[in-house]
Amino acid sequence: MVSTATVRKGDISKYVERIGNVTPVYTVQVKSRVDGQLMSVNYVEGQMVHEGDSLVEIDPRPYQAQLTQAEGQLARDQALLENARVDLERYQTAYRSNAIPEQQLATQVATVHQYEGTVKLDQGQVDTAKLQITYAHITAPISGHVGLRLVDPGNIVHATDTNPLAVITQLQPITITFSPEEDALPEIQKELSQGQKLVVEAYDRDQGQKLATGTLLAVDNQIDPTTGTLKLRALFPNEDNSLVPNQFVNARLLVRTQHGATLVPTTAIQHNAQGAFVYVVQTNQTVAMRTVSEGLIDTDANVTAVEGVEPGEIIAADNFNRLLDGAKVAVRTPGEEPKQGGRRVAKAEDESKQGGRKRTKGAGAGDSGR
Repeated sequence: MVSTATVRKGDISKYVERIGNVTPVYTVQVKSRVDGQLMSVNYVEGQMVHEGDSLVEIDPRPYQAQLTQAEGQLARDQALLENARVDLERYQTAYRSNAIPEQQLATQVATVHQYEGTVKLDQGQVDTAKLQITYAHITAPISGHVGLRLVDPGNIVHATDTNPLAVITQLQPITITFSPEEDALPEIQKELSQGQKLVVEAYDRDQGQKLATGTLLAVDNQIDPTTGTLKLRALFPNEDNSLVPNQFVNARLLVRTQHGATLVPTTAIQHNAQGAFVYVVQTNQTVAMRTVSEGLIDTDANVTAVEGVEPGEIIAADNFNRLLDGAKVAVRTPGEEPKQGGRRVAKAEDESKQGGRKRTKGAGAGDSGR
């Protein structure tokens, strides 16, 4: 007896599955650009912050004093410049009347240029002092998830410190990197060149729960020669924050879907020296060996797309070691016990009945003796 399966039409998809690593699009280590005492920390550990939100405050008073000094110096030099320009106008008038030599006029012109340079230098010092005050108010450069607090108020921080004041990681969107084998590259590039958006699904370690769905974002520009793999990056909206940076997941890339394919169970396909074939069950209860060509394989559904058989045909699904081309077979219906096993059951029942008769006969002899 053989079990059978029916050839059917349906859709089949090709997936590339690899272990992936969740990586944020942006990660920022927030550091101080100025030296000073840390006055306050304005975020809560684990808080979602937005770009421009205040994070920490450094004592700005030393830089405010520098700003006052720079502004005073600027005002002084601007007054000197104005006076030098007034003198220049007088010298020009006197020179036109031949009251002064040309050398005196040239000296005054140079004096004006000197003060103009001094005023520009003073303006730069004012701008620098204002910038230092701005740096004392540290804000979030990106929107994201801020980690644990790394420094407490009251500490003196420096621009040269190696440890950051905070670390911000962008979670929405987020990416996953994974590295399929280089053999999958031609088909992936073919789909991308046609403008297709390839879907990537992220599953947990046990592959029992789908965490998120995204799309393929980028393909690396070189293959790793040590592993023969190519790094891919997929982008996920991550609206529910189900993906966390540095998390290991199972990435499943949908390369393409074939619609209306002829599908047979993968286990029903056999191979010999000539290629792949299946046993087609004929109406006269014999099997015929039919050569097929294999296409996409769905390992999850245990089906393969083939050419060489037609939808609706019946094929053998087991006992291939006893099948030959043209052999007569009995089709096993679902739940039916194998015929050989059925004979064993019948034999056991006969022996049970015989044993019962023997026991009845023995009991009769005993009664006769009594």
